[in-house]
Amino acid sequence: MIKKVPINFSYDEEKLNALKIYLAQKGVSLEDEIEKATEVVYAKYVPQNVREFIEMKSGRVTHAPKRRKKEALAVTDNENKE
Repeated sequence: MIKKVPINFSYDEEKLNALKIYLAQKGVSLEDEIEKATEVVYAKYVPQNVREFIEMKSGRVTHAPKRRKKEALAVTDNENKE
């Protein structure tokens, strides 16, 4: 099971109020939008092998991790030499 922890930060009150109003009009959750944005930052800064390890550790990996292009090319080149 994935344990989620709360994140707290300060933000301009007037901007937050405006954001809540316009998100509500669109039927969008601020929490969902922040979670999506956090995932983008996570994918950008946490190395792929670390993300794969965390997924494997949490039991979320349902398939083998994809090879990176360079690794796939190296394997193909080595196979062709043999």
